[in-house]
Amino acid sequence: MAEGTNGSVGRGSARSMHVAFFNRSYYPDTTATGQLLTELCEGLVRDHGCRVTVVAGLPLLPSAAAGVATPSRAIVRREQHNNVAILRARGTRFPKTRFVGRAANYVTYFLSACVAGLRVGRPDVVVALTDPPIIGLAALLAARCFRVPFVMSFRDIFPEVARLLEDFQSEAVNRWLHRVTCFLARKADINVSLGKTMRRRLIEGKGADPGRTVIIPDWADCRAIAPAERDNPFSRDAGLSGRFVVMHSGNIGLSQGLEYLVHAAAKLRGYPDIRIVFVGEGAKKAVLVRQAEELRLSNVAFLPFTPQERLRESFAAADVFVVSLKRSLAGYIVPSKLYGILAAGRPYVAAVEAESEVAEISQRYNCGIVVPPEDSEALAGGILRVYRDRELARKMGENARRAALEFDRATHVRNYFELFERLTRERYGAPAREQ
Repeated sequence: MAEGTNGSVGRGSARSMHVAFFNRSYYPDTTATGQLLTELCEGLVRDHGCRVTVVAGLPLLPSAAAGVATPSRAIVRREQHNNVAILRARGTRFPKTRFVGRAANYVTYFLSACVAGLRVGRPDVVVALTDPPIIGLAALLAARCFRVPFVMSFRDIFPEVARLLEDFQSEAVNRWLHRVTCFLARKADINVSLGKTMRRRLIEGKGADPGRTVIIPDWADCRAIAPAERDNPFSRDAGLSGRFVVMHSGNIGLSQGLEYLVHAAAKLRGYPDIRIVFVGEGAKKAVLVRQAEELRLSNVAFLPFTPQERLRESFAAADVFVVSLKRSLAGYIVPSKLYGILAAGRPYVAAVEAESEVAEISQRYNCGIVVPPEDSEALAGGILRVYRDRELARKMGENARRAALEFDRATHVRNYFELFERLTRERYGAPAREQ
């Protein structure tokens, strides 16, 4: 790559590279994918001089809607936040707790996004994420209309992830999702995967070209999240001071199998200073709250979503984290919460399959204990191992922070920029930056 910090791509004359992203979730949504995409887009603008447009949907969560203009009747509404242009593609905003609502939200957003994609202004690169899994079709349409490179950034792989939906199962829909995923993986100029196992899933299961399938993992901001004192305002406000805190932080969704953590809490009743804490919101939260109540667990607490400005305190309040993923999902989903845990310098117990990205990082850096997924006995045992061996916990926490520096936000935003720069240089045969 040429030296410099202001990204530009030439089509006869050098100018700022324009990247268009398609993904329903974006600022101010609180989903992990929406937050990571927001950080990527703002980093490309701030640190690399790009022009960025995002074709996003309307925020779904009431808490996320604060600060966003009242929806109009227009199919597409233009906004701007931190120098990123946002095209809000109109769609329904039904609760995500049932399949019918999720499907309606996805389809209506997709149709509006097809229209919005033709209004982004001429981009140099078009990038699709996987919220919803069919949004890549709208992005591909825009890329073909503008005759620019198309990048498919896989956050999840379908239909394997769709099979998590407990209120809807349709083999016909799953077959269609498989065909869409294979089609997009074949048509993309570059496929971005989150790790080695996901890359293998795309190549072996979806027909992606190995030469056009790369790895750029998720990240955490190692300046915003860093090791800090256990005793802090967050831990005091939550009544966690003086406790050994086992924390699950982030989306409480369908993929993690968190009912096994509740059952592990039942097995740890005999340790009065151990507290199992869930921080965040999600589709499974109400179910887990009921489960804990039915088991009469006084050692389990549920805390609300933590805003970004308090993440350092929130993560510091934990002695050990739990990362979990249901069986058979390795490589189809990569838990992004891992990177914040690494940045906080905390050990963790990972209830994941041995071939998963989380297990690979845990073993490479010796920063976490891996136990089989969906096994409450093994999970409780892993927690007790950290509880009883504080020196082991300290060493794993130090290793975690060292590992985090390889997954720092600035590093991987730059990796995306260099990927886009290379694609535009190959396509247009022009210098990627103004010299």
